[in-house]
Amino acid sequence: MAEKSLKILALTGGVGGARLASGLYSAFGGSSLTCLVNTADDFEYLGLSISPDLDSLMYALSGESNFAQGWGRKDESWQCRSALKQYGVDTRFALGDRDLATHILRTQALREGQSLSEITARLNRRLLTDCRVLPMTDDRVRTIIKTPQGELGFQDYFVWHQCEPTMLEVHFDGMASARPNPAVMQLLSRPLDAIIVCPSNPYVSIHPMLELPGLVNALRANGAPVIAVSPIVSGNALKGPAAKMMEEDNRPVSAAGVAGWYTEHYPGLLSGFVLDRQDIAELDDIQAMGLRAVALATVMTGPAEQRHLATDIVAEFVD
Repeated sequence: MAEKSLKILALTGGVGGARLASGLYSAFGGSSLTCLVNTADDFEYLGLSISPDLDSLMYALSGESNFAQGWGRKDESWQCRSALKQYGVDTRFALGDRDLATHILRTQALREGQSLSEITARLNRRLLTDCRVLPMTDDRVRTIIKTPQGELGFQDYFVWHQCEPTMLEVHFDGMASARPNPAVMQLLSRPLDAIIVCPSNPYVSIHPMLELPGLVNALRANGAPVIAVSPIVSGNALKGPAAKMMEEDNRPVSAAGVAGWYTEHYPGLLSGFVLDRQDIAELDDIQAMGLRAVALATVMTGPAEQRHLATDIVAEFVD
């Protein structure tokens, strides 16, 4: 599988992140890739511990993902959901029967005292994924969206309210006492070839990871090129509420707007930035921020496009 022996760390969350991480896995193999995954979107539903970003990545890496839908497992059935609806349960947060198995096992393991890292590794092994998948922390961190209607947990905002309330502010409950996953800090103490920030929503997928105490300093100190990939193409987010959040944050909904978010919040962190070829007119603006900017085909419509983007990024930024 591997074309070249590399050591790559990918920061990922959401559908776009899972797709690029899957492309990196396909191109370079599990021994080359470690994925650090957002867990601030995790929540509890019907007594179960749900980790949407961990699961999206696990299913993508193992070939189990429902690619067209962007979340959940392929070949899914919905008998449990139908029964819950019959009992009067609000089933807008859709859990398929096969997906439920993941949540049941995670919940049981956590109640038995296993860490989120331990059960994540176990689930990935069972799906024959040899890529190292790390929750950003084993501590409880939750994304909170401040709106005119009050504060909403991210899943309340995203699923129950369909992202309709105006985002006034984002903060992360539990961040002050959280610590980065020790395994990623250990990884960053050794030379890496590249650190790739996947095309994930910067506000709610990447920001919580970078806010973990000590992580940004460790990323900077590693010395590897840190490359972010824009989740905005032609003024739109391909998935999720990133474009709406940028607009409500009074930021240009563009690749340059994403690059500006990173350089303002974490100056000196990025060395490179990838935008889509459709946005090549923004190249000079991004380079003026002190970044090496490259326009590539970033829209991943299938496994081939995922792999091509992964190999193109590495070819551009890794010596």
